[in-house]
Amino acid sequence: MSRSFAIRAETWPVKGRFAISRGTTTAVDLVLVELGADGHRGRGECRPYRRYGETVDGVIAALETLRGPVEQGLERSELQELMPAGAARNALDCALWDMAAKASGTPVWTLAGLAEPTALATAYTLSLDTPESMRVAAEQNTDKPLLKLKLGGSGDLERVRAVRSGAPDARIIVDANEAWTLDDYKNLVPELVKLGVMMIEQPFPEGQDDVLAALLRPIPVCADESCHDRASLPGLVGKYDMVNLKLDKTGGLTEALAVRRAAEALGFGIMVGCMVATSLAMAPAVLLAQGAQVADLDGPLLLAQDRSPGLVIDTVVIEPPSTDLWG
Repeated sequence: MSRSFAIRAETWPVKGRFAISRGTTTAVDLVLVELGADGHRGRGECRPYRRYGETVDGVIAALETLRGPVEQGLERSELQELMPAGAARNALDCALWDMAAKASGTPVWTLAGLAEPTALATAYTLSLDTPESMRVAAEQNTDKPLLKLKLGGSGDLERVRAVRSGAPDARIIVDANEAWTLDDYKNLVPELVKLGVMMIEQPFPEGQDDVLAALLRPIPVCADESCHDRASLPGLVGKYDMVNLKLDKTGGLTEALAVRRAAEALGFGIMVGCMVATSLAMAPAVLLAQGAQVADLDGPLLLAQDRSPGLVIDTVVIEPPSTDLWG
């Protein structure tokens, strides 16, 4: 098989600003992969993430090393051996899935042996800010039944209290993005229980989270930065109750499906998350998120504009992707 192989860097502005414990952004840099053969087109998108040592230039360079094999018909199974988990492999893996679906006239969910996807509700993320600003944001999003709060350590209890005041009926999950200390955890958790927080995501830095094994976890704790591919799962047992699967971490849908099966076998609850990116990046994650305890696929809702065609999203309810978009 002979294929065309195009790689393009893109920048997409976010809606206002997006802040987490590690910093603030007003735009996201993405990499788009497009394959072509016999009149069919397959696409995949990734977001290189600095936290994992990734850059746009680095992702593009990594993809270029596989140009020959890709153009000559590289298969997904071969890709898993040739490229490590991460954003670059994600974009190419998802493009290969899309290409296979388009060429065969068979949707990805069928090719992957999955049930036909249905609409799902996503969490909606409130950016890290002052308590008052987060209260206002919560008031503006009372139509969202599940709010995810970005936290940062100092002032977090006041932030959660403010959001609870602004959205008294919302379910709340919180994401510290590795920013808490042991004292933060011990002081915050009893109060978060009272405030009805349902889940805590990655309180401690990756590599410094062994302490979780000895701590009470009255609120389920979810691994994000500590969970990448299947190899990371054994080290999370006894420390975390859930794992957050993101395609840019697993290196695509192929490994993500395998990670989910392995995580469920180990007793973990499943969250499917995303980087801030367009509907093209979310589309394969919608398949992965079917039946998950938490879906956090609001990336397109956080952008100033989305790719067209994009996912159909009614407030926070996401319809399965159309074949014009992906899969």
